[in-house]
Amino acid sequence: MPHWLQLMLDSLGPLLLAGLKFTIPLTLLSFAFGLTLGLVVALIRLFGPRPLAALVRFYVWVFRGTPLLVQLFLIFYGLPSVGIVLDAFPAALIGFTLNIGAYSSEIVRAAISSIAKGQWEASFSIGMTWTQTMRRTILPQASRVAVPPLSNTFIALVKDTSLAAAITVPELFQAAQRIVATTYEPLILYVEAALIYLVMSSVLSSLQARLEKRLNRYGGFMEARA
Repeated sequence: MPHWLQLMLDSLGPLLLAGLKFTIPLTLLSFAFGLTLGLVVALIRLFGPRPLAALVRFYVWVFRGTPLLVQLFLIFYGLPSVGIVLDAFPAALIGFTLNIGAYSSEIVRAAISSIAKGQWEASFSIGMTWTQTMRRTILPQASRVAVPPLSNTFIALVKDTSLAAAITVPELFQAAQRIVATTYEPLILYVEAALIYLVMSSVLSSLQARLEKRLNRYGGFMEARA
């Protein structure tokens, strides 16, 4: 067996284990928390009081306008100077959550804004409250608009988690770096890590396409009924 193939087979287990223990949980938790934060921020920007809306606009401006790697460094290496010390994984989780929250808030805000005003009026006319209208009428329609860009954000997040290696999170890419430090075979190991990321992204892209197809079919059915 060629040396490069044997090396890739030997390192596949540790790389996949790091992905299962750190990359996937970091991705799922960051996206879930970030999407929740994004929804709250979007609602504040659309319907909240002006001072609070201005505050969340500033948050979005900062986190969309600065590099994710810099944000991670500020949280993990910068906060200890003011007495706030975080372990690597929680620091990465906070950084990714705040970053995803800023980007997803713009997606959700645009999706809600795209819903026709008549949908609000029709819901109010049959006695729904604002909360009921949002939950039963606006958000279900807005989700169809928001799913494609949010799915792209999720896929990008899978790859962006490799930046957590810079703050010592032992995820997939840092596992590859550690093996490189002992084998001195950077090309082989980094190609292998890239292939694993490629497979994960491809699977998610396929799932995204199926989800969008189902949503489009459901949307067409609802429009036909209407």
